[in-house]
Amino acid sequence: METNNNITTLFLDIGGVLLTNGWDRKSRTKAAEQYHLDPDEMQERHHLTFDTYEEGKLSLDEYLDRVVFYRERAFSRSEFKEFIFEQSKPYIEMIELIKNLKKKYGLKVAVISNEGRELTEFRISKFLLHEFVDFFVSSCFVHFRKPDADIFRIALDIAQVPAKNTIYIEDREMFVHIAEDLGIKAIHHTGFLSTQKQLASFGLE
Repeated sequence: METNNNITTLFLDIGGVLLTNGWDRKSRTKAAEQYHLDPDEMQERHHLTFDTYEEGKLSLDEYLDRVVFYRERAFSRSEFKEFIFEQSKPYIEMIELIKNLKKKYGLKVAVISNEGRELTEFRISKFLLHEFVDFFVSSCFVHFRKPDADIFRIALDIAQVPAKNTIYIEDREMFVHIAEDLGIKAIHHTGFLSTQKQLASFGLE
């Protein structure tokens, strides 16, 4: 079935839309408290390193070497990695909404996200995202990260669809504007009900 506005493809962010953020400031603050780390030092080291990890140029172990395990710790690397993975939680209503729209309208669904490889692969597997997402344009796979517009161009090339036939759902307003500059219709996701309403305005009810 085709929508009134000929929307054939949904592009989605993962963190903040389908799932909680994978490793955000809140999670890092929680980690610093639980493992008795210096929060300011951890945040500084994180910001100097994380973009490189998200671009797929560092492994999670290499990231942790620079941010946490640059000195001896009283806890293990595997314990800390498990803590990181446990921070991910699903937004069930959003996942079900996308699944239902995909089925109803025969939509192509793709992810455009900034995430490191190990976290991306864990989240895809844990929350069965591959069951309704057709392909993943994650920064760790393509070595571009938002706000670089090329990550959106790559998604359009892979999908082989005109920008005017796509909608992008994203919780960060800057990235919404970048997508719109490329001709992609975009929704600034602030909550389930508002996004559901905006999708309906595009003919996806």
